[in-house]
Amino acid sequence: MHPIAARPHHLARSALRWVLVPVLLLLGFPGLDHSHAASSPPNIVFILADDLGYGDVQCLNPKGKILTPHLNHLAAQGIVFTDAHSSSSVCTPTRYGLLTGRYNWRSRLKSGVQGGMSPPLIESNRPTVASFLKQHGYHTACVGKWHLGLGWALKPKTAPFTDTIEKGSDAWGVDFSQPIAHGPTSLGFDRFFGIAASLDMVPYAYIENDRVTQLPTTDAAFPMTLDRTNRWTRRGPGADSFRAEEVLPTLTRQAVSYIRARAPASQNGTPFFLYLPLNAPHTPILPSPEWRGKSGLNAYADFVMQTDASVGEILRALDESGTASNTLVLFASDNGCSPEANFQELAAQGHHPSATLRGAKADLFEGGHRIPLIARWPGRIHPGTQSRQLVCLNDFFATCADILHTRLPASAAEDSFSLLPLLQGRSKRTIRKELVHHSINGSFALRQGPWKLILCADSGGWSAPTPGSPQARTLPPVQLYNLDRDPGETQNLHAAQPRRVAQMRRVLERYIAQGRTTPGQIQP
Repeated sequence: MHPIAARPHHLARSALRWVLVPVLLLLGFPGLDHSHAASSPPNIVFILADDLGYGDVQCLNPKGKILTPHLNHLAAQGIVFTDAHSSSSVCTPTRYGLLTGRYNWRSRLKSGVQGGMSPPLIESNRPTVASFLKQHGYHTACVGKWHLGLGWALKPKTAPFTDTIEKGSDAWGVDFSQPIAHGPTSLGFDRFFGIAASLDMVPYAYIENDRVTQLPTTDAAFPMTLDRTNRWTRRGPGADSFRAEEVLPTLTRQAVSYIRARAPASQNGTPFFLYLPLNAPHTPILPSPEWRGKSGLNAYADFVMQTDASVGEILRALDESGTASNTLVLFASDNGCSPEANFQELAAQGHHPSATLRGAKADLFEGGHRIPLIARWPGRIHPGTQSRQLVCLNDFFATCADILHTRLPASAAEDSFSLLPLLQGRSKRTIRKELVHHSINGSFALRQGPWKLILCADSGGWSAPTPGSPQARTLPPVQLYNLDRDPGETQNLHAAQPRRVAQMRRVLERYIAQGRTTPGQIQP
């Protein structure tokens, strides 16, 4: 077992079980129907938490102090990936990779994240998971945080927005009465309900399909955290009825309503795809009143518990609508936990959002991009299993194509590998030989087996040593770690392994230059 991959207690009950399960899978384990999906494509629900740490989920970190019973239950019914990663250590780039199957740094966004008013990032001619599934008979919906740019209509003499996070007041240059161009419904989603970007970015209004549901007329802002109200989100346009603490419950209700509405059509041969990127537990950390104080730790921990409860509501809706038995549910986070969670306060009470990993959100260290990833698919994924294989959220696109027994277009999902063999327990072959990591400031790292090469002297993000700091200027320009032996990334082996450093650098340079990492046509 990987040193930092904490095994759920229910997986360690009997060594005999681990001997029998692979044999039974090969023989056709009772209850696993490997022909089911061919005749009836599954519904697909992908729940993406925002800034949830690897160590915030109990099935990955049994020593964690935050209770996550619904995620534990999901894990017990499916598979837990202990070496899963987002393609970036911050949110906009990760969402690009998830929906396109392409590394975010191949887009025009080379560092940082977009703002709520930024222009569309996904290219208009680029296939997405949603457009692909829609083409193959799915009804598709996105409910939640978009954060991939929108084509807002501008008032006269208003300068176009850029990919940087705008000042809140700048958003008053938008004509909110006009429809939004090139949003989710232009990229394959039949329905969209949600918010433009992170909940600490303007505008503070819900969007349904291509219009705001209520015109922003007030100058709004919210406390960044419930227990530290001296800092506020960006002040700017907000709808009069919009309340930050009501966003997570509202998104959850919308998702539940969508599942119930689509259940009859699903049972009659039209499956659905629900992409549910939640706003939590990202700032503003404002749990609903009924969740405040529940964790006994702090507001962030309360918000994690509320996020877990939202997952439980989605699972209950699948059960009650009769769609659970033919639905693939995936749960993940878009990157590591943010320092806004108050690491010092949590650590004093024995909780570490990154578990034993180094770093956090924004970093190239493991805590920045190693994430929870759990999948459940009754009859196809054996309950209570675990995979230590290296996987990435980019792999979702190719997995969907594999489920449908359909080839991907040559110009789509260039960095996506199918996880279906791992989900079904049909193969133990290595799915990914390498994985490219990317940080908030645009620094690169390459994972190859147990080895990780970081092409900077620092964290690439917000943890020490920060880029440009006096400490960073005294360090070697590259870092090399063996994660099997040194999961905490404490021993830089670059000087002892110059050939490995050179070889891994060449691999990374080739992947950048050739336009794809999967086999197939090389993109110009």
